[in-house]
Formats: sequence, C-alpha cells, structure tokens
Amino acid sequence: MLSFVGNHFKMQLGSFFFNASLCGLLMVVQYSSCYAETFIHVGKLINGRDGKIYPEQTIVVRGQAIVAVKSGFQKPGQNDLVVDLRAHTVLPGLMDMHTHLMMQHHKKVYSDKFFLNDADLAFRSSQYARRTLLAGFTTVRDLGDNGVISISLRQAIQKGWVIGPRIFTSGKSLATTGGHADPTNGQKGRFKQDAGPENGVINGVDDARKAVRSRYKDGADLIKLTATGGVLSLAANGQNPQFMMEELKAVVATARDYGMTVAVHAHGTEGMKRAVLAGVDSIEHGTYMTDEVMDLMKERGTYMVPTLAAGAWVAKKANEDDYFPAVVRPKAAAIGPVIQRTFARAHAAGVKIAFGTDSGVSPHGDNAYEFELMVAAGMPPMKAIQSATIEAAKLLKMDDKLGTVEPGKMADLVAVKGDPIEDIRLLQAVDFVMKNGIIYKQNGREKLQGSGRSEPE
Repeated sequence: MLSFVGNHFKMQLGSFFFNASLCGLLMVVQYSSCYAETFIHVGKLINGRDGKIYPEQTIVVRGQAIVAVKSGFQKPGQNDLVVDLRAHTVLPGLMDMHTHLMMQHHKKVYSDKFFLNDADLAFRSSQYARRTLLAGFTTVRDLGDNGVISISLRQAIQKGWVIGPRIFTSGKSLATTGGHADPTNGQKGRFKQDAGPENGVINGVDDARKAVRSRYKDGADLIKLTATGGVLSLAANGQNPQFMMEELKAVVATARDYGMTVAVHAHGTEGMKRAVLAGVDSIEHGTYMTDEVMDLMKERGTYMVPTLAAGAWVAKKANEDDYFPAVVRPKAAAIGPVIQRTFARAHAAGVKIAFGTDSGVSPHGDNAYEFELMVAAGMPPMKAIQSATIEAAKLLKMDDKLGTVEPGKMADLVAVKGDPIEDIRLLQAVDFVMKNGIIYKQNGREKLQGSGRSEPE
C-alpha cells in the first residue's frame, strides 16, 4: 500500500503553504495556519492509541501536524492561536471505512443514471462530502461509484475547490456479469450490454487482472469487489458467491503488485470464505458470517467493516410501500437484525473491526449513528471509538500518519461537549472539527462558508 499511496501522498498530506493575501482574509475568516502555532486546551483527551482518557491536556499544532501533546493548559506564545476546548472531549478525526459519496439512496435512485450526468453527480457529491466532514469524519474510504466521481472529488478537495474529508477511493467496484456491481443490471433491450473489465465487470483471470490495472490507471487508491449478491441490486439473490476462487486470487495478487488493498462486499458465507482465503484485507457487511469464517479472519488478520447503520436503514425503509423495487424489498427487510447480531458475535469472537457505515445507503452526515448501534450490540464505547481511529488507520495502512493524537501525526481532531464514553450518542453532535490543521467547525458552527483556499498540493 505504501508504494501506491506515495502517488497521492504529496497531494493529500504534503506541506501547506500560505501567503500574505490568504492571511489578509483573517478579517473575514480565521485560518489557524496563519499563526505560528495553535494551542488547543482540552478538557479530556482520547488519543485513540491506548484506550485511556487524559484530563487537562494541550495539543500543539504547527501547520498540518501535531507537534506536541502536553499535560495541563500550556501558555501560548504571542503569535499563537488558542482554541478553548476545556469543556470538551477531544478525539482523533473520525474515519469511516465504507461510504459512497456519489449518491444517497432515495425512491428513484435506480433511474438516476438515465437522468443525471457526471456533472450533476459531482455537484451533488460535494454536498455529501461537506456533510461528512462537518459530522467529524476527516477521512473516508469511498467504496464504489461510476468510476469517475470519487476520484475527481478527492482531487477537488485536495485542491481546495470544495470542502470534504480526505478520501481513499476504489473508483468503480469490481463485479462479475450480472453481479452486485454490474452497472447494466436491470437494463433491457437496446440498453443491455456487456460492461467489460474496463468498467469493472470481469469473467475470468485475465479480466480480473485488467480490471485491477484499469482502476490503477483511473487513479484509484484501493480495490473494491462484490464477492456475493447485494441487498439493493436488482437481483433476487443477495447471498450467492459471484467470483470463482481463481478470479479472487488474481484480483488480490494484481492489487498487491500495485500496492493496493482489497475491500470485499460480502453477505453470503461461501463468497466471504473464498475472499478471506484469497487474502483480501476487509470484509464489508459480513451478514451471514459463520464461526468458520470468523476463525479464518482472525488467523489472517482480515478486518470486518460492519455497516450496521445501512442495515438498520434499509430494514426500516422496507416497511414503506413502494420505496424499494419488489425484488429488493424482501432482502432489505431481512438484513438489519441479522447484520447486527453477526457483528455482536464477530466482536465477541475477537475479529478485528474497522468502523464503516455504507453512508450513501443511509444518509450522509449521520455516520456517527453507527457508534450507537455498535455499543448496543455489545462493543465497549472506547473500542468503538478506536475502530474509527487507530483501527481504521491500520486498515488503510496509514497509521503512521492518521488515527491517533500524537506528535508527528496529522492534525485531524474532533471534539464533543461532555464524555462520549459515558454517552456514545454525543458523537452524533460533533462541536469542533479540524482537518490538516485547518478548523472547519467550531462551537457547533461551520467555520468556512465556502472554500477559497488550497489544501496540500
């Protein structure tokens, strides 16, 4: 992963430069980067690393990086900015490992591809990105779009054209013909076509290799494939395996050659078992995960990304007449309770968990509801927080830069009033957001009413 991340690392995490004209904007908007250092006085600190709570801390930020974490409320210099979060609990920027920023589910979502062009989708996705960042999620994985939007959105955020989280994207998900991510599913007559590996649809080992290389060519950061059927696809079976073992191995081996990790959508047992044996990095959803699969995941270090919020949301919407197509509705009705019970078993069994919501199915900006569902299923609040910080960073293979509040890490911080360990629902009301040393939200209000500044090039 590190070799490939290097291609985008300079854009996402490089040095932030500013000039006198930018600092002149201080009359309108405060930019913390125009001060020598930012001293953040913290009532309680959860550093994401050790599961402890530290009272009365000072976090010192210089540019994009955390340069010191000290006990007590340290005195700033004359040219330093002070941020008072003494009534707050501060955490690392939260990380959602399963989002879809291109869309948000609604009754007519299946016809969007006929009535919305890429420009429409891009403008809409920028609003979903903003909501996600202001909800406290400073980093996300985007796991599947039309192959264009999330890559362009990632670049637009890096360039400062729009506001949003740091994005690691798979671009177009990989599928087999008629599989969950086949973009031509449900199309008839003159619309029916064979999408092919360049559009993420593969049949055989050669196609698998070409599809991975096409994602690399497009600028994707990782690979996403759909190893089983899905809930919202226009197909009757949401559980059947959809890749042969040799195809999965070809995807994983090729991805490794390009330094890319592999995330796998899987509901059914056989499909996820094949994927784990093939060496993938994460199983998304994992609805019908068995004890055997859990043992294999523990043995191989495979992460589960549970997406409980999406399961709860589709189960609720299945009760609304005509919300889902007839072929989707029974799958949606069944999934919610099952996925939460499976997560409870997986956590109890010791499977590694990384936080993920499938936002885009459930609404963007409501990502932190996932914490409430995880805790209700038996995960301790601190473990749930770590799943969205240090564990998510490890899954991304970016834990040297992200996921904890420590010197040398990127200055991604969020804060809530009160103690989220006592009430995990507080994370649904983030009061402060800093990403890359830039304050985007303070005192519950958005700090920047637009863009007009560049993030690292």
